[in-house]
Amino acid sequence: MAGKYFDEWRTGEIIAHAITRTVTETDNLLFSTMTHNPQPLHLDHEAAKDTEFGQVLVNSCFTFSLIVGVSVGDTTLGTLVANLGYDKMKFPKPVFIGDTIRSESEVTALRESKSRPNAGIVTWEHRGFNQRDELVCSFSRSALLLKKPS
Repeated sequence: MAGKYFDEWRTGEIIAHAITRTVTETDNLLFSTMTHNPQPLHLDHEAAKDTEFGQVLVNSCFTFSLIVGVSVGDTTLGTLVANLGYDKMKFPKPVFIGDTIRSESEVTALRESKSRPNAGIVTWEHRGFNQRDELVCSFSRSALLLKKPS
């Protein structure tokens, strides 16, 4: 099990996730079509040429999902009871096909569960960066995690 139990986390702790990912055209195309997102900016190279970006823009929901997915092995794998919510989602820079995304997670809050004595709530700020170290996505995630068994 790679994830950590609630009582193993410390506020301010930052994890630089080792997994990075270069986003492909296939990633963007499949994600957009699987989620029924017909936005030409994500799917139509000719339409995208005429935008301020001049090229296809990667679906921001893919970017968000990639950052969450990469974080799981280091945060909640094997200790998660439930994700409780995502908040403060921001996309300060666009992601383009061919960008390589790296991410990090910082613990911003910890609290004991009021209804489950065997669990607690961890809140992280997840951040994703491109190969130029530009912040492309940030958001807060709260999850209910098990406490370490006695």
